[in-house]
Amino acid sequence: MIDNPKTDNSSNTQKDPDDWVSGDEPMTGAQRSYLKTLSEQAHQPEAYAEDLTKAEASKRIDQLKQSLDLE
Repeated sequence: MIDNPKTDNSSNTQKDPDDWVSGDEPMTGAQRSYLKTLSEQAHQPEAYAEDLTKAEASKRIDQLKQSLDLE
């Protein structure tokens, strides 16, 4: 039995961004900054857009991280 669910690494703790309750809200400032940086590093400026939602920004960040082999 796990005493502290926060330390249980066997559960799936990452939700799909499409399932986020706040996924339709505008991306956060941190997401904006990180996405801008990653898109520049990956030479993919089209990946950055000011009007993305939190979920869209998260997906693009994940894609750029993969393309830069940062995962």
